[in-house]
Amino acid sequence: MQLSDVTFQGPEFEVNAPVVDALPENLVALLKQINGFVQFAGGLHVRGVCEKPTWHSVDEVMVGPLALHHLYEAVLPTDVPFAQDCVADQFLLRDGKVYKLQAETGELESLGLNLSQFFSAVETDPVEFLAMQPLLRFQRDGGVLEPGQVLHVYPPFCTEEARDGVSLRAVSATEALAFLAHFSRQLSGMENGERFQVRVVP
Repeated sequence: MQLSDVTFQGPEFEVNAPVVDALPENLVALLKQINGFVQFAGGLHVRGVCEKPTWHSVDEVMVGPLALHHLYEAVLPTDVPFAQDCVADQFLLRDGKVYKLQAETGELESLGLNLSQFFSAVETDPVEFLAMQPLLRFQRDGGVLEPGQVLHVYPPFCTEEARDGVSLRAVSATEALAFLAHFSRQLSGMENGERFQVRVVP
């Protein structure tokens, strides 16, 4: 597999990590070659099998404090959250297929792609496939995403107010995921068009 514009590579693959048994063979084979990575200066983050850094560990989002199946109803304990995009939307492997979890709303959709096809789509057109437009705007304004960071979008893209424009800032991926999971739970019982208020606590 050819990878372009890799801006971070994970540490050595931890062969004896318990999480390895829960990962599909094709993902393990990839991670043994390159144990996770960041591409396109934050456009895609593929997690690795490691203890540190925790933001890079697939174990953290499978069984750790940020296990996605605890944070989102649509996620199963057997799902493998192997990657995320620049706004912390998650890519999961389920029965050999890649699914995308919208972190703001908790909606899960199948992309109809296997792992190899997913990476081919990334390489073919990363901007469109990974919806990197917010990152490109952030970069044009002089912003930089460090490894372990994603973009915090305010107001959230799923709101009507976002049509008038959003602000973007770099935050830690773990902070963003915790916030977005909480936000999606607040939305889950609401009707379309219902108004709500977001309080920003400094």
